[in-house]
Amino acid sequence: MKLFEKRATKVSRREFLVAGTAVGGGLLLGFQPALAQETGSAGATSINPYQAYLRIDPDNTVTILSAHMEGGQGVDTGVATLLAEELGAAWAQIRTESVAGNPAYYGNMVFGGTLQITGGSTSMASSWQRYREAGAAARMMLIAAAAEAWGVPADEVTIQKGVIHSGDHISNLGDFARAAARQTVPEQLTLKSRADWSLIGNASLRRPDSGAKVRGQQGYTIDIDKPGMLTAVIQHPPRFGGTVKSVNSDAAKAMPGVVDVVTIPRGVAVVAETYWQALQARNELIIEWDESSAEKRGSEQILNEYRELAAARGGITVTLNGDGAAALAGAVEVIEAEFEFPYLAHAAMEPLNAAAQFKDGRLQLWGGLQIPDLYQQTAAQIMGIPPEKVQLHPMMVGGFFGRRATPNSDVISEVVSIVQQLGTDAPVKLQYSREDDMQAGYFRPMFVHKVSAGLAADGSPLAIDHQVVGQSIIKGTLFENMMMQGGIDPSSVEGADKLPYAIPNAELRLTTTDVQVPVLWWRSVGHTHTAYVVETVIDDMARAAGRDPLDYRRGLLVDKPRHLGVMNLAAEKSGWDTPLKPGTGRGLAVHESFGSYVAQVVEVTMVDGQPRVDRVVCAIDCGIAINPDTITAQMEGSIGFALGALLDEAITLQDGKVMESNYDGFPVLRINQMPVVEVHIVPSTQSPTGVGEPAVPPLGPAVANAIVAAGGPRIRKLPFSA
Repeated sequence: MKLFEKRATKVSRREFLVAGTAVGGGLLLGFQPALAQETGSAGATSINPYQAYLRIDPDNTVTILSAHMEGGQGVDTGVATLLAEELGAAWAQIRTESVAGNPAYYGNMVFGGTLQITGGSTSMASSWQRYREAGAAARMMLIAAAAEAWGVPADEVTIQKGVIHSGDHISNLGDFARAAARQTVPEQLTLKSRADWSLIGNASLRRPDSGAKVRGQQGYTIDIDKPGMLTAVIQHPPRFGGTVKSVNSDAAKAMPGVVDVVTIPRGVAVVAETYWQALQARNELIIEWDESSAEKRGSEQILNEYRELAAARGGITVTLNGDGAAALAGAVEVIEAEFEFPYLAHAAMEPLNAAAQFKDGRLQLWGGLQIPDLYQQTAAQIMGIPPEKVQLHPMMVGGFFGRRATPNSDVISEVVSIVQQLGTDAPVKLQYSREDDMQAGYFRPMFVHKVSAGLAADGSPLAIDHQVVGQSIIKGTLFENMMMQGGIDPSSVEGADKLPYAIPNAELRLTTTDVQVPVLWWRSVGHTHTAYVVETVIDDMARAAGRDPLDYRRGLLVDKPRHLGVMNLAAEKSGWDTPLKPGTGRGLAVHESFGSYVAQVVEVTMVDGQPRVDRVVCAIDCGIAINPDTITAQMEGSIGFALGALLDEAITLQDGKVMESNYDGFPVLRINQMPVVEVHIVPSTQSPTGVGEPAVPPLGPAVANAIVAAGGPRIRKLPFSA
């Protein structure tokens, strides 16, 4: 089965604007490709019902239907801001709702528009044009309806703060929602000029989801409790690649509340009336595992193999500029460095979960649907039903970080497999424990880098030879054919393959390893390790040349104005040239990822030989700042997220088994470790780019560089506590 079958011919936006009347008589507006139709068994066609970007109800509520899923990153706020700005709505009347089930309407525009996905820090770039256009079309249709009713020219009607005006005529948006739905969609849309924006760039907007969260009323998948709902837990193999050989479930089935025990492709599921009953019964399972093909190596053994591969300097050449070997041979000084990065868990606040119900030939699916099209297709395949019989219910998620964007639809396929095995029409919720979430996969891959960097007599860089060794995230998945080129997984080398620095000779090679530990994109993906390597090596070169790290970078970035812009801003705001007390140092790093440019200056104090991060000054250039407060929050959150991984976090294997099981062994950053963070946004007229991930990569090297400046050691094995 083709998981991503193109359902529509690409046409211009003006050709596929459609309008209709929503339930309740409101205005329903969306972009629908003219050929996006489903064919029934009799050969007749009907328009796919998922076609809207907004709904205006008679009570004057404006509901923004978001193509991107909210997981705490503020995407609902951003999408709502874009549409509400053009519509002329009042912020207080805005509601948001995530929608899924039709890539023709909700496909991510950054990835070509054929797949709905929330990831890669692309939500605002994907939404920037179409949601403003949806708002503008709705505004123009409402104005046309009001002009007809009032008998005035349309150019005398305006919409401001949710109210339609013309002379003595005043009405709410909801008053004309039904009439607007009958208007012809305008052929040409007029978007507001930047001077007329009141919401885009407004730092005081309150997030639509903040009230419910503060009151503890926000619903997540973990909170779902439907009538007759059963709860399932899974016993996964203790080693990756293991399979079920035999199960004795007699004792588990005899326990109170247990409904059944079923074997699914990824393990053994216990289904009970409550979560606690299922969890207790799982302890009574007697499972014999077939581990003939399982991963049995420990972390240190895998690392040793990676070190040998890195020393061999083999693999596939990713980039080759000049003659690195000759340049290194003629260098007056060569810096040799080896870096080690561990497996990392995502460790989101809400452990993995999903819920499903199969009744009357239709499957209802609830969860964190980061790639809903894929999950819809996977669920349909498991149940043996057409995809249109799978109804998706996107839920607010307690943290993504990439974990719910799995090519194999892991937790979704698990809950659907359980429902299929049970043969019940009762709703079933699959809930991971924290231990399940930490130990059952997926992880940021382990990597080893080996670098040789040569300097000329004047201290300028002559060459960099860079070897990368680690697992591919996309190899063996359905994304391999789309993303992998010449055996190179771009997520393994991104951030190192296109150096911004003017270095005449550079070679980058990749050795992709074969390990059965399941790996996945982790907030900022490959940039998490490549930025650390590049930015600490550049710092080492500056120090070897006897140069200030800031001035050294300036000389190498003369043709990179956006890199220079954020770096100079961060340096200025940090007081780069001001003296610090003994034992304290400043470190700098600048990095581009997801279309955005971030520089950070970090102040570190060495206390009894250990680093204490005191202050982070962060500058970002992400194009037009749609929601400045959201950008600031993402910078702060990313810095905390990255700092925790830098200091203490690691997933380790012993004989193939994950040793960490909860936050005690995988200590995310504590509040007392959080530094003072100052965020500065570069004013821009460029289209918006990502903010969810780009602040993660520079934090690590900036801290590492500050430690050296404070008189501490150069740390090349992460985490620092290792």
